[in-house]
Formats: sequence, C-alpha cells, structure tokens
Amino acid sequence: MSRTTNARIAGFTFLFYIAVAITNMVLSSQATSGATIAAKLVSVAQHAFQLRLTILFGLFETLCAIVLAVTLFSITRDEEPHLALLALIFRTGEGLIGTMAFRTPLELLWLAAPGTTAQLSPAAVEALGTQIFQAPHGNLDAIFFAFGSTLFSYLLLRGRMIPMPLAWLGVAASLLLVIVLPLQLAGLLHGSITSFVWIPMLAYEGPLGFWLMIKGVPAQSSRQVRSAVKA
Repeated sequence: MSRTTNARIAGFTFLFYIAVAITNMVLSSQATSGATIAAKLVSVAQHAFQLRLTILFGLFETLCAIVLAVTLFSITRDEEPHLALLALIFRTGEGLIGTMAFRTPLELLWLAAPGTTAQLSPAAVEALGTQIFQAPHGNLDAIFFAFGSTLFSYLLLRGRMIPMPLAWLGVAASLLLVIVLPLQLAGLLHGSITSFVWIPMLAYEGPLGFWLMIKGVPAQSSRQVRSAVKA
C-alpha cells in the first residue's frame, strides 16, 4: 500500500481507537458501579451484557494498536528504519499485552453468576471480589504505548509529515507518559494526576487522526527528498 493509504488507515484507526476506548471505560464503569464489593457484584450481574461488550471492545482496542503499529511503521520507516521498527515492536507489544485485560471481566462474570454465588460462601465471594476489584493490574500496555508513541511522534516530527505544532505536542505528550506511567506502575505516583496526564495525548491523537485521514502524508519522506536533491 502507498504512504497515503497507510496514513488514511492510521487516521481512521486513531479515531476509532479513541471512540472504542472511551466507550469501553463508560460501559465498564456502569457495569461495576457500587459502594461495596457486594453492590458491585450485583451490578455486574444486572449489567452482564454491558460487561460482555467491554470484552469485545477490548479486542477492538488490541487490534487497533496492531494496525497502528503496522501503518505508522510503513509511513515512518523511510525516515529512520531502526527507530520505526522499534516503535512497531512497542505498539505491537501494547496490543498483545492488552489481551491480559480480558481476564478481569471474565472473572467478574463468573463470580457474579447465580451458580457461582450459590456454591460459594458469602465470605468467599467477598474475598474473591476484593481480589478482582482491588488487586493492582499494572499498566504495562500503556507503558509500551507511551514508548511507541514517543518514537513514532519523533519520526513524524523529523519527517515534517504533519503540522509542526501538532508534532511537537505529540512528542511532549508521549514523553510525559513515558515519565509518569513507570512511576505509577512502581507505586510511586497515585491520584488524579495519573488520569490528567492523558489529556495532552487525547489533544494530540484526535487532531492527528483527522489530519492523517483527510490530508495524509507526503508521497516521499524527507530523507528521500534530500537524496533526490543530492542526486
């Protein structure tokens, strides 16, 4: 496929990824609402269909990450092939690690099912629910995303493939996540800041998606242009 085609696929995938991720968070929050573990499990039982949808949307998210890995690699590989390949590996890793998130809704659906609650004591249900809801699950997929996004953003900036202000925003937003997310994983950073750091990334990827889908990228990379001028 041409660079323009890959750019348009990447642009659509960015926007689809954002829409699916936000919808997934809303559905998951609604399906697991409640002040106590018992209330949360009752909510899960009442909203089992919504929770099953989160599994489907989670699959879409992993596929989006892999599609972006391939299309962005195709766009940026002529600029610096080794960095583009490394970014491809990070974004692919993001998608593969993201499949681990399917385990939580599957466990909740099992625990909230009438057959399971009938077989287990209330204390056992409470203990298992506490383990599922409150145990740390890590953010390795987000960390892989941050490193891959940093490299791809840098290559888009270096190749002048998108507007410079947008490219610089992408590099800055990605580096912010590279700093914050490992600290969060290690338990050194908590609270609302771990959510707020995603706002610059959203402000970058939304316009980037529209730009790539509508405008695409130059037919030749800046390296190819320089080589042609020298020749």
